[in-house]
Amino acid sequence: MKHAVVMTAVVLVAAGVLYAQGTPQQAGGDDTLRVILLGTQGGPTFSPQRLGISTLVGAGRERLLFDAGRGTTSGLARVAINPADVSKVFLTHLHSDHVISLPELLISPWASQGRQVPLQVWGPAGTRSMMQKFQEALAFDIHVRRDVDERFPAEGVRVRATDIREGVVYESDGVKVTAFLVDHGPVKPAFGYRVDFRGHSVAISGDTAPSDNLVKFASGVDLLIHEVSRFKGDPLLTGPPDDRLPNSRQTRRQARTIAEHHTDGVEVGKVLARVHPKLAVFSHYNVDPQGTLPLVRQNYAGPVEFGEDSMSIEVGNQVTVQRQSTPR
Repeated sequence: MKHAVVMTAVVLVAAGVLYAQGTPQQAGGDDTLRVILLGTQGGPTFSPQRLGISTLVGAGRERLLFDAGRGTTSGLARVAINPADVSKVFLTHLHSDHVISLPELLISPWASQGRQVPLQVWGPAGTRSMMQKFQEALAFDIHVRRDVDERFPAEGVRVRATDIREGVVYESDGVKVTAFLVDHGPVKPAFGYRVDFRGHSVAISGDTAPSDNLVKFASGVDLLIHEVSRFKGDPLLTGPPDDRLPNSRQTRRQARTIAEHHTDGVEVGKVLARVHPKLAVFSHYNVDPQGTLPLVRQNYAGPVEFGEDSMSIEVGNQVTVQRQSTPR
């Protein structure tokens, strides 16, 4: 059943893409594929305005979380979704900015909201070991709350973690999740994901340099959520490699190395021209949208959006974007 939505405006801006302002819709309904960008900031950075990378996909009754960056549970609360109702997590890779909220997602919805089912986590090699370590780190709190004091049900704080390979990793109730390898430099393996549901689809790039494999798996999707990073031709990246960037403790060498493992505006435009999504939305970014969009437009003229925290995107015959501010 679709949830009621409060809107202040609806404007058609591109064929098949609608934009609206108002309160984000809840993820999931009997016949919808809906995406909520819980957090859109890239990297292990801090901001009072933006949360770390995390994306919720609602497909029918399924709620599937992709990555769990800084503030994921706060992002869920912002859109009125109980974190206890989100128990299936898919990790693109094990960089800290993509997993840092997993310990909180494991224990807090169990201890405060009564989650009674295990937290299921799919991710690259090392995921099972990481989740075991998180449980060990929280062992005292788990023991007290489960065995001594509140006596919350043990099943709600269990973890079922799976180290995955490329291919279909989850299928249930008409929802299919496919993992595909992407190129994140020395971080191997790193995955993107594609979700298919009732004839509609969304792909999530994860962190990646331009990837032919992403193009192969994401080709023709309704919605592509793709990262975008610093322009590799940025003049600030030229000069003595060990000098620090202006107003930063990061050296040029470090900044160039990071940039090589990601996709800049020029490159992502080329990717989109090959994928041909109905809509492309950028997430996991720290770049200036006004300065980056012209780079994208060098190679791609289709509909694109820079994602915002709490943005909701409903995927059907049309792709409807619901946001708090005016579309860029």
